[in-house]
Amino acid sequence: MTKTPPEALNIAPIATPLGSAQIVFDGAGVLRAFDWDSHRERMDRLLRRHYGGVALRDAPAPGELSDPFQAYFGGEAGALAAIPWATGGTVFQNRVWQALCEIPAGVTWSYGRLAQHIGAPSAVRAVGLANGANPVGLVVPCHRVIGANGSLTGYGGGLERKRWLLAHEGAELGRLL
Repeated sequence: MTKTPPEALNIAPIATPLGSAQIVFDGAGVLRAFDWDSHRERMDRLLRRHYGGVALRDAPAPGELSDPFQAYFGGEAGALAAIPWATGGTVFQNRVWQALCEIPAGVTWSYGRLAQHIGAPSAVRAVGLANGANPVGLVVPCHRVIGANGSLTGYGGGLERKRWLLAHEGAELGRLL
């Protein structure tokens, strides 16, 4: 997490079994954003919100970022935890995003459980909004949050991708199908 926005950011494509994605990273190789090509507008909006009008430069992804993505999609469900990330956001959003990183691969939590985990049990809707504003999706695993009744709920990359990611990580989908 950072309060000082970078002057420029780098962007690189990442090939995945779910379609092409983009990673945005700073000069130190710290991930600042991830999103699917089909949701580029959303990623650009979140980048503007967190960093203002920072310039994006095409650059090759450093191995410290690309290797964990390859390992994750190759079957190592916990590989993304090795990726360093930073973002803007409010104090509350950052609490939610840090808590998301505590949900193990293959496990799902409800929004209510996430709210309780951060000590704000009445803030379920605010937790949902913070979850949806996560600019480093997948690495900060917002896809692991589901409805209180066990149903799939919104995901910035689409519900089919969410379903695939949860199955890939070994989550018991049961009612989620």
